[in-house]
Amino acid sequence: METSLHRELKRLYADPANLRMEVRHGHYRIDAVRDGELVEIQHGSLSAIRNKVAALLSDHRVRVVKPIVAAKLLVKRCRKNGRVTERRLSPKRQTLLALFDELVYFTKVFPHPRLTLEAVLVETEEWRYPGHGRRRRWRAGDFVVEDQKLAAVLDSCRLQTPADLRRLLDCELPETWQTVDLAAALDVPRHVAQRIAYCLRETGAAQAIGKSRNAVVYRWPDFTSAGKAA
Repeated sequence: METSLHRELKRLYADPANLRMEVRHGHYRIDAVRDGELVEIQHGSLSAIRNKVAALLSDHRVRVVKPIVAAKLLVKRCRKNGRVTERRLSPKRQTLLALFDELVYFTKVFPHPRLTLEAVLVETEEWRYPGHGRRRRWRAGDFVVEDQKLAAVLDSCRLQTPADLRRLLDCELPETWQTVDLAAALDVPRHVAQRIAYCLRETGAAQAIGKSRNAVVYRWPDFTSAGKAA
């Protein structure tokens, strides 16, 4: 079932003068069309639309909008459509760097000359009710998500080239670096830095130039040469 979050983002990205949404295009249904560009809103995994986007890129400009939840208000009901019993903020927070969690499944598609990948940082409300109506208390995982709603759009980042991925990191690194350096610069765990480095390497945003002991050594390509990675 489509969520309110998905509907609201579709309206946000559709042409306000001509709201073309849920448009049939060949075998596919497109979320929105604006100025000839096909827009796909993907709250779930990018892997689910990888083949679809690759097919559409053969003859169309495509924008994939990936919402990233910076803050989530959990709204609990006593039952489905019942009264609200609790409101609290989820402890889970994300930044634009969370895009790399999904980009690992999308490196065969991005970058592409006709593709724009847009990460949108949002605040949301998640409305829930108990998974079993007779239970009097909430238990971990014992709930059904009734709806997700858009509360605010905080920021966005449009990515079209490997150089855009480099700028998304917004950190200082030496000329050659390893994932331990990346983890320290971004203040993230080493396994997260390894995932980011994988995405950078696979998309051409970073180059693996050798190893130091068991660690891969990377360097940044020359993004100034004709706007492309050297």
